[in-house]
Amino acid sequence: MKAKTLFDKIWDGHIVNSIEDGPDVLYIDRHYIHEVTSPQAFNGLRERGISVFRPGKTIATADHNIPTKDQHLQIRDELSRNQVERLSENCRKYGIELFGLNHPKSGIVHVIGPELGYTLPGMTIVCGDSHTSTHGAFGTIAFGIGTSEVEMVLATQCILQPKPKKMRITVNGNLHKGVTSKDIIMYIISEISTGGATGYFVEYSGSAITSLSMEARMTICNMSIEMGARGGLIAPDETTFDYLRKLPSIPGINDLESSVNQWTKLKSDPDASFDRELEFDAGLIKPMITYGTNPGMGMAIDGSIPMADNKNNEASSSYLKSLDYMGFKPGIKLLGHPIDYVFIGSCTNGRIEDFRAFAQIIRGRKKAASVTALIVPGSKKVEEQMASEGLIEVFKNAGFEVRQPGCSSCLAMNEDKIPAGKYSVSTSNRNFEGRQGPGARTMLASPFTAAAAAITGKISDPREFITEEKNVKI
Repeated sequence: MKAKTLFDKIWDGHIVNSIEDGPDVLYIDRHYIHEVTSPQAFNGLRERGISVFRPGKTIATADHNIPTKDQHLQIRDELSRNQVERLSENCRKYGIELFGLNHPKSGIVHVIGPELGYTLPGMTIVCGDSHTSTHGAFGTIAFGIGTSEVEMVLATQCILQPKPKKMRITVNGNLHKGVTSKDIIMYIISEISTGGATGYFVEYSGSAITSLSMEARMTICNMSIEMGARGGLIAPDETTFDYLRKLPSIPGINDLESSVNQWTKLKSDPDASFDRELEFDAGLIKPMITYGTNPGMGMAIDGSIPMADNKNNEASSSYLKSLDYMGFKPGIKLLGHPIDYVFIGSCTNGRIEDFRAFAQIIRGRKKAASVTALIVPGSKKVEEQMASEGLIEVFKNAGFEVRQPGCSSCLAMNEDKIPAGKYSVSTSNRNFEGRQGPGARTMLASPFTAAAAAITGKISDPREFITEEKNVKI
């Protein structure tokens, strides 16, 4: 029998039909939807006079453009209010489970899926959102789809999809103090560029990856698409199974240990071949920060902005244009550069471990007076955990305001926008021009680095605020 990768095993096991010289018809185990990319898909069903084929396979929540303050009141923004109302109406009409605004289990779609037990090893998972790759941390094939494809899955529970090539990225070695999973993935993207994994589905492996918690693994897989990959996944192991064992319940699973016995087989065969292999040394990674307008423009926190490549005039011009937008120049260091905003949250770093890490540096200190901070939990459950663990009190004592769950300033579809020209240190996943608001200047970083900036009011090395004894892996 031919050796297979983990990706091959899951993909091949979900093929309903293969079109000669074309895409596969792939069965989808779990479909997540939200208020922004689903209304047109439901309209398409109505226009064709058809229903949702398997409504029990779809889970809905409102997250992208909901407000993060006063969620008990009517949404003031008309577009947002209309989208949330349409989502509720569509879910009622088609019998889809909805965790809507103010529901005790609501939150960002890629945060609540795992914490509610809907994301399980070996699944195929799609959502009308690019960061669906997050769920790959559980050993799933998870990827984002467009609105027309959302309609396709609602109607058939299948999707037409060409099979991507396979890449394995191995990260071995020990992480140094203050280096997190966010720094790992930012480092990888800075090394291979935002197009370095285009056309591939990436499997992450190596001792540095397997040492990470599930929440940290979700951060890694979340940003896979920022290097052009179709998605990323990590083979399930005891860390995965222990995470699932601690959940209050798992829908559709009556005998968890029996399922675990099956999931242990979900790994690449020792002699399986990949189309491309890359390896990195975890010991070379430092806390990272971006300096430009794409996630590939990242560097070590104590580094200098690289010089332009004068051999390629077009690339050099684009590079300098990006730096001009940010107000930076080649060769300068960012340490000590004043910042205006800090955002911690999003489907990248909005889980409880991220806020624990943020609190580690914040505890006993005060927020810089010049900084406006947006602290936004990824779900109601995370919000409750923050309260029960005393983290909200820590943040309030330091001068911070904790918002209510939502995507918030990650994409600024609500009021949580960064003003033009202002600098934001953000734990989200994208730093495109205007991503956090028209003219906003975004620097991506880990929760540790965001916390250090929040208390100093400038780009600071988080390692200066972390002792070896208190260092945590996130």
